[in-house]
Amino acid sequence: MRTALIFPGQGAQRAGMLSALPDHAAVHTTRAEAAEVLGQDWRELESNDALAGARAAQLALLIAGVATARLLAAEGAAIDVVLGQSVGAFPAAVAAGCLSFADALTLVRGRASHMAGLYPSGFGMVAIVGLRASRVAEIVTEGAAVGPLYVSNYNGPLQTVISGYDAALALAAEAALAAGARKVERLQVATPSHCRLLAPVAEELRGILHGIALQPPRIAYASASRARLISDPAAIAEDLAANVAEPVRWHDAAGLLVERGVELFLQAPPGTVLSDLVSEAHPALRSVALDGLSLDSALYLARGEGRSG
Repeated sequence: MRTALIFPGQGAQRAGMLSALPDHAAVHTTRAEAAEVLGQDWRELESNDALAGARAAQLALLIAGVATARLLAAEGAAIDVVLGQSVGAFPAAVAAGCLSFADALTLVRGRASHMAGLYPSGFGMVAIVGLRASRVAEIVTEGAAVGPLYVSNYNGPLQTVISGYDAALALAAEAALAAGARKVERLQVATPSHCRLLAPVAEELRGILHGIALQPPRIAYASASRARLISDPAAIAEDLAANVAEPVRWHDAAGLLVERGVELFLQAPPGTVLSDLVSEAHPALRSVALDGLSLDSALYLARGEGRSG
């Protein structure tokens, strides 16, 4: 493996993200296909107001990820492995050839709607930077005394995300700062993702996926919640269903790909959060966000034309 395409999860969305994608036939086709399946103009998904909700945010991330993967494939860029964070697992599965785009749209629409309906208010997620995960886990145990609270994302050695009840999050944020955290930030996510509070969503997705025939991956598929490669279609289906209720082990998953020989990480739009995490953990490797690059520059990188050896 040499090149990985990585897909961000909810929180990376921003207004105009679908309009900002490159002017390419694969992008136009993907947006049009999404509009037909969803029964609405794709532009309705990318406003600030729309992206404040889980449905538009997750669908827009899916569309952007699939459009990027299709563009790269159409232009002959060789992608060896895909890895998605949270809802990013769905465009990863489409890019790998496991799941149709139409089925992914249906699944993500249901996933997001159920997530929003389950916890409409009073819950969320907070990122903690500067403390080791073991210390954050201790803080979470203390904060859980006032309400549900869990470690939800292991993003890096010194970056962890927690999910839960607002009062418990506030208490944990104060404790983290007192313990020496460099930064504590409330994420643009209103749902306490990647913990057992989302088990009902995972169960609903299992039911939907039971009626969908996934295919073996044509491109290697890596799981961010299990930090391993998965090739069995049934196991990939379970990964897609369960990841909403399981912690994200991003640091371990990216490390696995490095061990397998990945030299270049390309982050699909929008944002730079995942490419930044990889760069911080593996500074000797190239990790680049495609967001904002010209089409020619993106293809230059994706085709490996800028690499030696």
